Amino acid sequence: MKKILLLLAVSGIFFSACHSNNAPAGKADSTAGPVMPNGPKFKFENDTHDFGKIKAGDKVTYKYNFVNIGKSPLIITNATATCGCTQPEWPKTPVKPGEGGQIVVTYNSTGHSGLQDKMITITANTDPAQNTLHLVGEVTK
Repeated sequence: MKKILLLLAVSGIFFSACHSNNAPAGKADSTAGPVMPNGPKFKFENDTHDFGKIKAGDKVTYKYNFVNIGKSPLIITNATATCGCTQPEWPKTPVKPGEGGQIVVTYNSTGHSGLQDKMITITANTDPAQNTLHLVGEVTK
């Protein structure tokens, strides 16, 4: 019986030791990935564009201009919108520090009416990895 209790106690100690976070106070957990203070960073002229009022069936295109204000090349891996009516295009080559680029977004209002807020999520090698843009306006009949 004593052996079973001893075995349970030792197992508990090993189990808790294996699952403890030994990171010093104020330090990030190593499983969260490296923090890159000099990594790439977006600076958008505007992260929201209001296209105003348009008629149902109209298409609008807007170019979100940005600059990489970080210290390493910015690589955009994906751009997605909240629905198929909004199509983003992005640079497929790295954007060097200090250089700029554009995310071109086209919205097709066919089948839509009323106030619209389309969110575009940009995934890149930045911290945070995802940035959002908004395309807003009103579709009239």
